[in-house]
Amino acid sequence: MMMTSNDIHIFLLFLIPLPPPYEYEITLSICLLPMSTFILGIESSCDDTSAAVLKDRKVLANLIANQDVHKNFGGVVPELASRAHQQNIIPVIDNALRSANIQKKQLHAVAFTNGPGLLGSLLVGTSFAKSFAFALGIPMITVNHMHAHIHALFIEDELQKPPPPFPFLCLTVSGGHTQIVLVKNPYSMEVIGQTIDDAAGEAFDKAAKIMGLPYPGGPLIDRHASSGNPDAFSFPHPQVSGLDYSFSGLKTSILYFLRDQLKHDPNFIEKNLHDLSASIQSNIIQILMKKLHLAARQTGIQHIAIAGGVSANSGLRKALQEQEAAGKWKVYIPRFEYCTDNAAMIAISGYFNYLQKDFAPLDTVPFTRYKS
Repeated sequence: MMMTSNDIHIFLLFLIPLPPPYEYEITLSICLLPMSTFILGIESSCDDTSAAVLKDRKVLANLIANQDVHKNFGGVVPELASRAHQQNIIPVIDNALRSANIQKKQLHAVAFTNGPGLLGSLLVGTSFAKSFAFALGIPMITVNHMHAHIHALFIEDELQKPPPPFPFLCLTVSGGHTQIVLVKNPYSMEVIGQTIDDAAGEAFDKAAKIMGLPYPGGPLIDRHASSGNPDAFSFPHPQVSGLDYSFSGLKTSILYFLRDQLKHDPNFIEKNLHDLSASIQSNIIQILMKKLHLAARQTGIQHIAIAGGVSANSGLRKALQEQEAAGKWKVYIPRFEYCTDNAAMIAISGYFNYLQKDFAPLDTVPFTRYKS
């Protein structure tokens, strides 16, 4: 029997009863179990090229190549994004393997984002993953980007709280999606509430653009809000039934409010930037938290998590932490580097699928819109 460096040897002794005068026969059995599972994760759903290597649930490397070219256009240009992915994907993966001190032949599988996202960007990651896995003779695993954001909570990291028990609720907020997800186990997630139009992250970015802030504007609003008065300006909240969200009306009300104020004072935004940022951020967080409170009451679940790029927002984090401090919820927030798009979350999602032997065929294709 051949034993490799990736196997752990477990010796089992069995006592078999025999007729007199022999009482027992000792039998030695050898079982082979994998010592560790190494997963390569690839993320290319939008404008960041990322590669990560995980050893089981621990991150060995998590590298990201950002694309600054989009700042010149005030948003992501899909064609430029896909071209940048083509330039970045090989060096990023090579550096991730070097940083993890892992050779290609040690990998057990390649996990990659196959949606939702920008089609051109997804095709780059998908095509590379197919050829890479085929050349190595290892399985490839498709990963739902939004599920991966939630799986990031399960990354084994000493600076991150242990994962929540099942079931739990997760508010998943990003530039393209806003969802309340009932997580029953790593493989069963039910969207019980979602935006019917725009996402919370888009509301942040569009409000920043209206105020003349550069792209991406969401983090800049967060920064200016720390010095402003969240009660300085009020905006109407959407009246949407159930657990669903809407942010298109909020964006419109901000646009019209600033248009009217600038007629009287052309320097209104500059004079009130901090208060405007704090007020806009406060209103978005209030909208998010109202439905999250309703979901917790309806389900009776008190273990609440957040995930996605907007979960890096300091105001949203503080709002959840205040609920935990008041003894209402047990809150779970991923480390900052696992909030925004990254390949570590893709790799941990791939790890869970690897345990189920949920592998993808070579003819798999990416998808652009969310599907459960």
